Amino acid sequence: MDKSKKKFAKIYDKNVDKLYRFVYLKVSSQEKAQDITSQAFLKGWRTFQNGDIENPKAFLYQIARNLIVDSYREKDKAQFVSYEDIQVSDPTPGPDTDAVLDSDVEFIKKNLSNLKGEYQDIIIWHYIDDLSVKEISKILGKKQGTVRVTLHRALRSLRKKIQEA
Repeated sequence: MDKSKKKFAKIYDKNVDKLYRFVYLKVSSQEKAQDITSQAFLKGWRTFQNGDIENPKAFLYQIARNLIVDSYREKDKAQFVSYEDIQVSDPTPGPDTDAVLDSDVEFIKKNLSNLKGEYQDIIIWHYIDDLSVKEISKILGKKQGTVRVTLHRALRSLRKKIQEA
């Protein structure tokens, strides 16, 4: 295996579980999440072959976000995921799977559906996928300060929704 294939295989191994989980939380279908995750890595690989990607994780998340939006457009209307009925069952269990199943995460998931899409994304990335504000800012193409403010607003909004429940 040549160097670029080995390097991308490491990127894949490091990011596949978290990227799949992010997609699954947004589309709530294992089959669709698997398809979108595969498409994201395929597009990532094609770009990677043409030159090195500065931040592969951010790049893959951005591709996945775009593919999720495209899948909603295919249905010809925006669709919001109801987290109340979701049971996360990753077909490829790994060490990250246990973290998803924690009761705190389950409680937050139930209340995320009441937030706007970007707030959902930022909370998932920061608290479930453990991405830094810097990494999230690269994914969104926004300044770190803007992401911090948006994260605080998202948390405030989530707390309010939880209190109302």
